[in-house]
Amino acid sequence: MTIATPRPQLLANLIEGLAQGSIRVIDLTTPLTPETPALRLPAPLSNVIDLSLEEVAAYDPRGPMWAHNNIHVGEHFGTHVDAPIHWISGREGRDISELPPEKLVGPAVVIDASAEAAANPDFLLEVRHIKEWEAQYGKLPKGAWLLYRTGWDAFGDDEALFLNADETGPHTPGVSAECARWLAEETDISGFGVETVGIDAGAGFGLVPPFPMHHYLLGNDKYGVTSLKNLHQLPATGAFIVVTPLPIVGGTASPARVLAFVEEPPA
Repeated sequence: MTIATPRPQLLANLIEGLAQGSIRVIDLTTPLTPETPALRLPAPLSNVIDLSLEEVAAYDPRGPMWAHNNIHVGEHFGTHVDAPIHWISGREGRDISELPPEKLVGPAVVIDASAEAAANPDFLLEVRHIKEWEAQYGKLPKGAWLLYRTGWDAFGDDEALFLNADETGPHTPGVSAECARWLAEETDISGFGVETVGIDAGAGFGLVPPFPMHHYLLGNDKYGVTSLKNLHQLPATGAFIVVTPLPIVGGTASPARVLAFVEEPPA
């Protein structure tokens, strides 16, 4: 006789919601191709490699019933997760394989600055903007991933527009130094996600400290995820996120698939 194992009700509700379509899964990931926009640091600084596939077998004598490739790609390419050891302030911290699984899932909350970024590509998020958000939606939840919507994913198929660089450097929205410190030291978020190529503003080198999101966030064992898409499909609160970097031992980052679960309103 088979005895059915009782399922916890919360998981049963999730399974039922997925099966019935009342919970929708939204892919927040930029597809990886050789043309995916990537960070371009000026010389003499070095850059990670873009994606390329090396064919190993393709239903031929090398593998008559299968196809497979070798993947060549940098850690920091496309939608990827930054680990603390990526930055000097977190050099004694966790590598990408050591990120606690419970911090890679949790509430997703969205702050929308797309109008501000459209008017000013160098727009910086300030503490007051988040306080205004909290006044409307409540305190940032413990363990949340704060997702910063700027509308920048609209440029994801054109590297020149995506990086938006001129003779003075790149111009993409980001976070002020004070806001970066506040998020890292005075909130209980697990991570911060952006639609741009990096978690700092394009002109982040000129802030104090340089690239403050990297400095404060990674230095405080919080994580960043970049090059997100489809944030416009998420509510300000109420979504659930799953962030899935590869557990590369010693890795400073990893390309990742990022999924959000959203409850659909009744028809």
